[in-house]
Amino acid sequence: MERRRFLSAAVGGTAATLGGCAERDVEPGAASSSDDAAASDDRTLTLATATTAYDTGLLDVLHAAFESRFGVRVKTLVEGTGAALETAGNGDADAVIVHARSAEDTFIREGHGINRRDLMYNDFLVVGLADDPAGVGEADGPLEAFRRVAAAEALFLSRGDDSGTHWRERQLWDAAGVDPGGSWYQATGNGMAATLRQAGQRGAYALTDRGTHQVTAAETGLVAHVTGPLDGGSGRLKNDYGVVLTNPARHEVNYELATAYLGFLTGREGQTLIRSHTAEGDDRLFVPNALSADPRFEQYVPTGGTAERDDSR
Repeated sequence: MERRRFLSAAVGGTAATLGGCAERDVEPGAASSSDDAAASDDRTLTLATATTAYDTGLLDVLHAAFESRFGVRVKTLVEGTGAALETAGNGDADAVIVHARSAEDTFIREGHGINRRDLMYNDFLVVGLADDPAGVGEADGPLEAFRRVAAAEALFLSRGDDSGTHWRERQLWDAAGVDPGGSWYQATGNGMAATLRQAGQRGAYALTDRGTHQVTAAETGLVAHVTGPLDGGSGRLKNDYGVVLTNPARHEVNYELATAYLGFLTGREGQTLIRSHTAEGDDRLFVPNALSADPRFEQYVPTGGTAERDDSR
């Protein structure tokens, strides 16, 4: 069995950069001593997560409640979806929260992940400044919006970081029949919030998840020109999040605590916290979808599916 390569912890809840990921080391609710910081690994859960789940503040709320209930600590590695799955695939995380189903399917097929569950969803938005020089707001769906950006050679900032958002953006360019390039198409290599701040400063368009846009809009000045299914828009922009546990048969991980974490997130308390987490103005950031009276077996195993298709738009 592959030995677990434990990542160094940030001290006192501060952020540290390690291998391209930002690590948030969160202690339990009670005050802790240096002995607590060296707690045995069976009381520490390491989560690798997409930046969009972290930037909204949702994980702070969920982890505070989980730590209080179980008397443990959660170490959060904030990365793009691709990097988060790679971290878990190396045995350096007990669980992942990501939002690119095809990448999750590959992770499971390769034997690194098990017990996938649907967790929540929101949608993607095409955002830009209010003056909208490419006329994106008049487009009939995201594909036409992307074609208008390319035709106008309007500045578009891509995350370019193999994140779930970057995966969806590339799918949209492909479906639109556009090969983006040139000076108008630039990659930031940053997380969602940082990319939106740059887009606001430079007057660029971007693809973003709804949650991160809502918590940064007052700062960036960006507005949503094309929206997804939460506003009755294209199903191409639906943004599903899943939680997947790392396979203990392949990696030396804390499977027992990860299982408790999975149950907490997908149970009534976790789902209620997700539903009640809002931005300013009481705008809901995520829709929880783990609880269902009817079985949804497709959530557990690779399907090869991504977002709902809407080829007319």
